[in-house]
Amino acid sequence: MFKAIILLRKRPEDQQGDFGGWWLNQHAPLVRQLPGLVKATFNLVFDDEQRDFDGISELWFASREDFDRAYASDIGQKVVADSVAHVSKRTRLLCDEIIVKQ
Repeated sequence: MFKAIILLRKRPEDQQGDFGGWWLNQHAPLVRQLPGLVKATFNLVFDDEQRDFDGISELWFASREDFDRAYASDIGQKVVADSVAHVSKRTRLLCDEIIVKQ
């Protein structure tokens, strides 16, 4: 399984609640529309000590090719544009998921 882990940092002027509200109520519905998306989780980070990121999303696809097609689509471009417009930092980690315990 191919997985994209996306690390987000909120804009400095935003409160954590503002970030979470946008991410879960506006951004997540866009993400759910990505073609080929198998599973998605959004993780809000609430550890205030040394916090580098405010949100971590995990997006599963059957293959890297499915991921690339999803983000090349119109909705994929909207997902990226919405994210970039609402965060101060966005880091993507592209992974081959290896399950060691289920």
